[in-house]
Amino acid sequence: MRAFFLAVLLLSLLNLSAPSGAAGPVKLHLEDAGAFIQIDTDALQARIRKKGYVSGVEQGTFLDKKTGARDLGFGLHIMDFLLAPGWRDDGYSRDANLHGNLPKHLVEGPQICTQAKELKPEVFKGDNFLALRQRYTFNQPGKGYKAGSTWEQTLVFQPGVRWFFSCERITSVNDVDDLFYRIDMPGHIRHRNGDTFTQVYLSYLDKTIPASEFKDNFGPDQKFFYQRRKDKVPARMIRAYQVKRDGKPGPWLAGMTLDPAAVSEAWCHQRGYVCFIEELHGKKVQAGETFGAAYIVGWFEDLAEMHSVYDRYKGKRTIVLEKGKWRLE
Repeated sequence: MRAFFLAVLLLSLLNLSAPSGAAGPVKLHLEDAGAFIQIDTDALQARIRKKGYVSGVEQGTFLDKKTGARDLGFGLHIMDFLLAPGWRDDGYSRDANLHGNLPKHLVEGPQICTQAKELKPEVFKGDNFLALRQRYTFNQPGKGYKAGSTWEQTLVFQPGVRWFFSCERITSVNDVDDLFYRIDMPGHIRHRNGDTFTQVYLSYLDKTIPASEFKDNFGPDQKFFYQRRKDKVPARMIRAYQVKRDGKPGPWLAGMTLDPAAVSEAWCHQRGYVCFIEELHGKKVQAGETFGAAYIVGWFEDLAEMHSVYDRYKGKRTIVLEKGKWRLE
């Protein structure tokens, strides 16, 4: 009899975290609200906008259910446009505070996040995952280029983890000697004198940087700048910031590019906010060629956890969805 009462007490304690009449926390749920799709797992919540500022995860909606923390920028894994080296009179700003002394020009646009205006995510559901795939065809060619290259982004959410997988695949319609594309990874940091975050981590510098370093504006190539070198690819490509919760250090929000050699340049500079730009590929491309990269974006307790997760998936470059299943390749 005593064993029976102890068992009942244990079951009662285990159910305290669940609302009355509920079986427990939601493991995977998708809601289509018209203007956006909301994903809920037992660990996080995220929205993917269909209209307005599109691509990636909508700003302020990436919720860590463990701590209540949210992302601080303008969205996560946000897509821009296709570029190549060298200045041209094409509207690409030469303001060194915005783009540094780094001559570049537009190959194809528009900037997807601000000008695509609408995307139509395709939903995939499996036994233990939810995925969304969205596509866009570039329609604004730079001088001497054709329009028509395609961009495809895939996001995969799973229960039990505080992060998601993502990737993009770009198929070029142009022959370009050095073609690269720009994304926000993980996303920018909005703040006033470091009031929203405590520090930044850049794995390629192997250091953490206090929020006080971002008090004054500086250009992309003035501090904390990364350029790929043939003879020295970093062991990991992780960019992260630690949010503040109730004025104290909280969890880390990290963006991990799983193939570190995919990144050609990376910026972490102050321009009214901390700007986390990543540029990828930076190689000769022939018309019809497809390229891209894969990522993990999400919440972590510390650097050790980030490194452990990164090393488990290091080298992966894309996400394959087929027959109700998914895999990294």
